[in-house]
Amino acid sequence: MKILVTGTAGFIGFHLAKYLINRGDQVIGLDNINDYYDVNLKYDRLKNTGIPKRKVAYNKLIKSRKYSNYQFIKLDLEDRENMFQLFATQSFDVVCNLAAQAGVRYSIENPHAYVQSNVVGFVNLLECCRHYDIQHLAYASSSSVYGLNRETPFETTHTVGHPVSLYAATKRTNELMAHTYSHLFQLPTTGLRFFTVYGPWGRPDMAYYLFIKAILANQSIKVFNQGNMARDFTYVDDIVKGIVKVIDRPAMSNTNWDAHQPDISSSTAPFKIFNIGNNQPVNLLRFIEIMEEKIGQKAEKIMMPMQPGDVQVTYADVTGLINELGYQPTTTLSEGIEKFVDWYRAYYKVHTERVPAVLTE
Repeated sequence: MKILVTGTAGFIGFHLAKYLINRGDQVIGLDNINDYYDVNLKYDRLKNTGIPKRKVAYNKLIKSRKYSNYQFIKLDLEDRENMFQLFATQSFDVVCNLAAQAGVRYSIENPHAYVQSNVVGFVNLLECCRHYDIQHLAYASSSSVYGLNRETPFETTHTVGHPVSLYAATKRTNELMAHTYSHLFQLPTTGLRFFTVYGPWGRPDMAYYLFIKAILANQSIKVFNQGNMARDFTYVDDIVKGIVKVIDRPAMSNTNWDAHQPDISSSTAPFKIFNIGNNQPVNLLRFIEIMEEKIGQKAEKIMMPMQPGDVQVTYADVTGLINELGYQPTTTLSEGIEKFVDWYRAYYKVHTERVPAVLTE
């Protein structure tokens, strides 16, 4: 297939692009390479896929020096004119949208960035898919949409009407917009609610990344909600395999859908929402303990209250993805953390000047 993957200078998008390239798909990666976190890390991800930094210019397709079936373009989803031009000239079969303004707490201080990228940018993408006969749009949602819901494990049939951050609200908005286009234009769309993805080449603003930096620098780490937190930590390779299964199976109409008892994760339209996670929540203190074991060094912990916009537990029910698409995460937490620690040490040994500062958040 010819696949557009947005967000390929980002964490998950980078890994997904490499997987699709290696299995033989024609892939075009797109990213605006914003400065939400260290752009050097983003350019190094691109370099790993054969895209040299000095060649990157806005709205210019660059051929990979490493893979004959990969090209990259720096472009904003909000740039409607150039997005339409890209679709008009490339004849994509499938689109996977992983580009977004990320971060829960950052959305409290910078709401307009989230509206522009996650809402305006997403409707531009929907319009492109509609007008250029895309066979399937798969897109990233988030576990944060469950908001104030306390019934665990989170199921895709649960209510998601009470988000606690603007980031979560924009992701729920994406799901609603996608359903509208599936209903009006028969565009197959599948949303994936991600649960705490971790692994090599990860995001420096994520807690596990901040933990290893601080521990190796003999600095204290902040443990929020007194450590009374649990996350459904999912290794990036498992996530990518799940995304690929979704990409390969376009959403279909649910012929048993009942308007009197509506399932919000499916529809009479070709629309579907899945949770994608590890289905095994881990206490934050246990996660830190395993990281200490793999690093070989203890962390000095500062216990902190809960942060605004955060939730105490994320726990994915991934039954739908398992039963319908055969998804099965296989990487244990110990294996995944060890791989991340090994990558971190290797990467920052080469790029010592780029070790990220410990963020106050």
